Amino acid sequence: MSYDDVEIEDMEWNEELGAFTYPCPCGDLFQITKEELKLGEEIARCPSCSLYITVIYNMDDFNDSNNTNNKGGLQPSNAQPPISVA
Repeated sequence: MSYDDVEIEDMEWNEELGAFTYPCPCGDLFQITKEELKLGEEIARCPSCSLYITVIYNMDDFNDSNNTNNKGGLQPSNAQPPISVA
């Protein structure tokens, strides 16, 4: 059974770890990567203990076709805006 259900919006992006994180009661951080989320994974595990949380998120926010969507604390895409021709 999951320790808790946590909305992705309540998690923080950790650039150093390359993962969304959430504080664990043991003092470490639950972690889940963008790649795991893209694959439909919803379990963020703590590397220091046996606890895990269920991450509540919209999988569409992590599809490559929606990579410019900035919902849920997602990092913005590096895509260039289209150039208009007059």
